[in-house]
Amino acid sequence: MTNSFLDALDPADAERVLAAGRSVTVPQGWSPITAGTPADKAYLITEGEVSVRRSGTEIAILGPGSVVGEAAIVNRTLRSATVVALTPLRVVHFTSERIEELSEEIPAFGAALRAAAAERVQGG
Repeated sequence: MTNSFLDALDPADAERVLAAGRSVTVPQGWSPITAGTPADKAYLITEGEVSVRRSGTEIAILGPGSVVGEAAIVNRTLRSATVVALTPLRVVHFTSERIEELSEEIPAFGAALRAAAAERVQGG
């Protein structure tokens, strides 16, 4: 995989971000994010891969270090894509409220989140 979303943060801030979320597992085949639903959560993938699908067409495969669900939170929109676990996943779950708090508390996190969302919107 390419760089981690957390690479934009210093190590102490990266640890704070990871500690602020809740580690969860997602079984293969499940969809933690579904198109057309409210932007109430985001995930940082720590293990496994997901397929990002728009209107049934795969637009990306993402793995460890990638964040999913951030674009709808940042842009205050409904989800534009569905995310499906291609493998069993370990992710860090963040509520939209926690994402907003972390963005204020850790400016580099907010900047990285906005950059990831902008890249996602341009790429998709």
